[in-house]
Amino acid sequence: MTLEESYKIIEGLIFAAPYPLTSKEISEITEIDEKIVQRLIEDIAARYEESGFMLRCIAGGYQFVTRPELKEWIEKLGRKIISTPLSAPALETLAIIAYQQPVTRSEIEQIRGVRADSAINTLLERELIMELGRKDGPGRPIVFGTTDKFLMEFNLKSLDDLPRRSEFPKLVNSEA
Repeated sequence: MTLEESYKIIEGLIFAAPYPLTSKEISEITEIDEKIVQRLIEDIAARYEESGFMLRCIAGGYQFVTRPELKEWIEKLGRKIISTPLSAPALETLAIIAYQQPVTRSEIEQIRGVRADSAINTLLERELIMELGRKDGPGRPIVFGTTDKFLMEFNLKSLDDLPRRSEFPKLVNSEA
């Protein structure tokens, strides 16, 4: 396979995939060394820098997305971009889960100081969190963690991209 064919195949795979494809998955499909796949992906991303869409690394994989600045035009197609915000309790619960995972419902409620049933149900419905299993101990409570959809929705490559707690005062002050 030529270099140009490799670009086309990788580009087509990323475009057609219903979820972000990792360089490892692409490597397995194409039988091209993963390091080479990674370099080709970087080249493909550069090709689309001035385009109406871009190649974005999301949830550890790659996906083509339209540029955020085109939102109003895309909405004119009749494809509303749904961006109903999460409630403050749901966001608070999601933050606790993201930073403390795996975490039980009672641990979340202990941190929040109030019941978390509604917030947890909302986050489960939106597929931002999932049940990871059960904790060893009395009652074997369910433990929760974030999903790849959480990473995608918040445009994170991985949980390592979450702001560090030491950055919180800077983040709050920079928004004022």
